[in-house]
Amino acid sequence: MQHWFSYPNINPIAIHLGPVSVHWYGISYLVGFVAVYLWMSRPEGRRRLGLTKEQIQDFLVYALVGVLVGGRTFFVINDIISKHDASMYASNPLNLIAVWNGGMAFHGGLIGVIVALFLYLRKHPGLTYTVLGDEVVVLLPVGITLTRVVNFINDELWGDICNPDHPWCMLPGANADIPASSRGLPLHPSQLYEAAMDFITLPILLFIYKRRPPDGVVAWSWFTIYGITRSIAETWRHADFTWHGLTGGQLYALPMIPIGIAGMYFCWRNGKRTEERELAMSS
Repeated sequence: MQHWFSYPNINPIAIHLGPVSVHWYGISYLVGFVAVYLWMSRPEGRRRLGLTKEQIQDFLVYALVGVLVGGRTFFVINDIISKHDASMYASNPLNLIAVWNGGMAFHGGLIGVIVALFLYLRKHPGLTYTVLGDEVVVLLPVGITLTRVVNFINDELWGDICNPDHPWCMLPGANADIPASSRGLPLHPSQLYEAAMDFITLPILLFIYKRRPPDGVVAWSWFTIYGITRSIAETWRHADFTWHGLTGGQLYALPMIPIGIAGMYFCWRNGKRTEERELAMSS
């Protein structure tokens, strides 16, 4: 079948600043964090949080550390499980933290951010995880969408072989990280599928937020929607390992759906809506 697209061999390095190479991957994280900061630091967001711009910046430092530690830890664990080879990490422990070589797991990053969120709350008594979560997640799809687009730029995370073939399936690049059995065959561009679903999440969250629901509903809505979209995307994405027919990603994503629904239910039942919190003292 004639395909509309083939991988366009995009350079994963966006710009060179002297000896430093700036990758699209790093830019996607930067844009995502800036988007979250701008949303949280707008006047309405600061009123709900009771935080200054400087304190919001402080939270984002916590979140960044959580993303890096959690995301890398889960990637290494999944890498060892899927490849059944821990020798690369045992022979050179530096590989454990080599995020500059790629390799971050979303659900590990999510757990890292949740841990960071609760650590940050200890510094700000009176600020609840529901209000903080509501303000964090609204523009989160921006960063996630860009990261999936960058996965495409990096010629990675391709889907399974298209069977039957479709014109929107793509031929990966020569250096794509895919099984030998998939080379030369059209694959699902599952990175772009997931990017599209993550982007659609954004207007849904904005719609829910503007309805001014009880504290926590927005955060748990994102949690639920991501569980749904990731579970769907995994049906096309090549699985590093499976368990009883479920991919590794689905094992993490599917539980998010009932947990998120339960979270929304209890938040609606509680009915509390915070419009303004007293400005926290600097800490």
